[in-house]
Amino acid sequence: MNRAMYSGVAGLKTHQTRMDVIGNNIANVNTVGYKAQAALFSELLYQNSSNASGPNANTGIGGINPKQVGLGVKMASINTNITLPGSAETTNNPFDIRITGDSFFVVNNGRDNMFTRDGSFKVDAAGNLVMSSNGYKVMGWQVDPDTNDIKPDTVTALQIMSAANMTYPAEATTQAYVSGIVDAESPEVNSKDGKIMNLNFYDDRGYSYTAKLAIKKVAGNNDNVNSYSCELVKLLDANGKDITDTVGASMGNTPVTLPDEVKSLGNGYTLAGAAGGGWTIDYVVDGQTGKHITYTITDGENGISAVEYANTADTTGTALKEEDAWAGVAKAFGYDDVDEFRSMRSTITDSTANPPTETTYNVSTQLATLITQSGMQAGTGSAAGAITLNGKYVDGCSIDFSKQDGSFVGLNGTAGSKTSQLVFGTMPDAASFRAITIDFSTLSNQGNNKVSTANATNGSLDHQGGGRMVGKMSGLSIQQDGKIYAAYDNGQSKLLGQIAVARFANASGLQKEGDNLYIATQNSGDFDGIGVDITSDGGYMTPGELEMSNVDLSGELTGMIVTQRGFQANSRIITVSDTMLEELINLKR
Repeated sequence: MNRAMYSGVAGLKTHQTRMDVIGNNIANVNTVGYKAQAALFSELLYQNSSNASGPNANTGIGGINPKQVGLGVKMASINTNITLPGSAETTNNPFDIRITGDSFFVVNNGRDNMFTRDGSFKVDAAGNLVMSSNGYKVMGWQVDPDTNDIKPDTVTALQIMSAANMTYPAEATTQAYVSGIVDAESPEVNSKDGKIMNLNFYDDRGYSYTAKLAIKKVAGNNDNVNSYSCELVKLLDANGKDITDTVGASMGNTPVTLPDEVKSLGNGYTLAGAAGGGWTIDYVVDGQTGKHITYTITDGENGISAVEYANTADTTGTALKEEDAWAGVAKAFGYDDVDEFRSMRSTITDSTANPPTETTYNVSTQLATLITQSGMQAGTGSAAGAITLNGKYVDGCSIDFSKQDGSFVGLNGTAGSKTSQLVFGTMPDAASFRAITIDFSTLSNQGNNKVSTANATNGSLDHQGGGRMVGKMSGLSIQQDGKIYAAYDNGQSKLLGQIAVARFANASGLQKEGDNLYIATQNSGDFDGIGVDITSDGGYMTPGELEMSNVDLSGELTGMIVTQRGFQANSRIITVSDTMLEELINLKR
């Protein structure tokens, strides 16, 4: 009787444990990432009344089976159904991540790495990605600064919103291109001001600027091409202030040819040879008798001066500034724009030479020689002759197109040349600027209803070197492979890190630690400290979703009924055995 009673006790204990497991499953039916458990029984021990015997051929007696009495039941195992995925719950929270496959997130409690399927994360005050429930840090791989790509190594905390990641550094523009159509009949390209284009760009500090460029029709560099100049008009800062001279902005000094333009001295101007060489231009101011200015012209960068006299008898006139002197001489030849006048040049052919020779003179530095070689008539009180200006130096480049089909040929008379540069000076105000290489190769010279569509764009044709302002973080996204990217309001994105996962030879051997956490055991296999890429076995991460419990509620309720009946039956064993013992005791009465 005692054996039966103790078997009943063992049955009660094991069924109670099974009910505990079922109760825990049902309690966690809505726990994120929870994996259901199942309790399995096994026989306890057996007492042998007699052993088995085999058949005896000599006596003709058959074999006898063993006689055994069982002593109850024990708990064989409590298994975790860890490989069955739970259903997906959509949360639309970008930091909630559902993991698929047999992998686990790696988290750290400040001392040890632990593992979880609970992907409900958030970002703490220090910018770390952590578990929402307990603040344990999510572990992963960092970005290699040399390659700007992930470097799988020992997992560390993912501080995705550190101070360094909150902004994206500015970058100066180093590349640009001009594209579109230059229509030969466009009124703009045939005007004095040309077709204006705005090139927007950035310096090293992320400040924006606008270079105003003008495309104008010029005479061809040779008989087979149509030529246009692209000139830097001015450079403006973000407030519209002209800073061309302040930063020394220039696109070079390129000669272009122009139709012959005969320029004579205007009324009131007389030309005479200057003592010691050069020429003087005398101008009666505003028709006032006796009051005049004498401009002395010699060759060289500073080869011009002027003195204003109160009257013809005055020998101690007032010297004028060099820029005023140039302005006066430019006006004498009919130019209101001093820079335009100084950029002009003249090519004079000496037909007496054999073969004939051509010599080019620059107004800015060789005006005195040009006056001499042009044959202008000098004479006190007589009107001067004329000079022929047929070219200029532009702050920019000349663009050549094929006369046959309008395709781009080259720059500055060189076939195949595609780029010109916008450069800056060495003054302190230009320290943050970088030279910008401008590509003109996509321009064409074709008919377009007299409309030129040429425009300038920062960045190369393959979108490199466009520059940018400083960017502020505007969003975060987590990819299916666990890589975390930040988006910035300057249009850039940046890889911040990658969530690593752990994978075990026997995931069911992990030990539950509460808080949806597991630790490795001897039977689960070790974590190597590095982890794996989740996509290596076909798994992936889904942001905005969570993996729910895999508890089958209908199965658990059915198991509860079976367990209850088993418990009741085992209790009856004890009750019946007790009654039988009572009858045995009553035999002596």
